[in-house]
Amino acid sequence: MFYVYIIYSKTFDVYYKGFSEDITQRLLYHNENRSRYASNKGPWELVYSKVFETKKEALIEELRLKKLNRKSLEALIKDQK
Repeated sequence: MFYVYIIYSKTFDVYYKGFSEDITQRLLYHNENRSRYASNKGPWELVYSKVFETKKEALIEELRLKKLNRKSLEALIKDQK
């Protein structure tokens, strides 16, 4: 399985969009400051995730998410809950 996710840092009021095969491990990676962009911006909270059967589908969705503005991202997150 392949995941597209959005994490949120309340401290910096910022979202990060990404892709992973192991979403739990990836969140830990972000919170341990081992990601260049996410480093020292945590703690990070998982606020959205979607699963895909193929890597190609997940990467296409990740690219789409990265193009969304903040208002659209927050609507997507709200709709998932």
